[in-house]
Amino acid sequence: MEVTKKTIKSFSAKVTFGLELGYTGELLEKAKIIKYIQKIQNELIKNKNIFLSVSISECNIVMSGQVEPHLLLSFINYPKFPLKIEVLKYEIEELTRKLMREFKQNRTIIEYLDETVMFEKNKKIDPRIKK
Repeated sequence: MEVTKKTIKSFSAKVTFGLELGYTGELLEKAKIIKYIQKIQNELIKNKNIFLSVSISECNIVMSGQVEPHLLLSFINYPKFPLKIEVLKYEIEELTRKLMREFKQNRTIIEYLDETVMFEKNKKIDPRIKK
């Protein structure tokens, strides 16, 4: 069996997405977030022929008195379905904004190799963080 090799310029993005509904302590279900991401992926495939693959892992954000469960959404420019970096960043940011609206998140971070982006609805912070 012959194996082919395809390479493209490296790209990486990580979205840190909170699993608490606002600052209520109420936990969101990982399965619901995954289902919503799949809905958006299917729309992208159907409407734009864009295949936006994401790796999802669980983590915690720790800041002073806050320990909040999060999902880490990791993106690459998948060589099977390569995209221009501008398109990839745009679609990742659109997905992030949609997730924020759907799951009532105040603040979300995207880490790219060349910049860190923060989306924020308002200046409130988790009351468990000591000032």
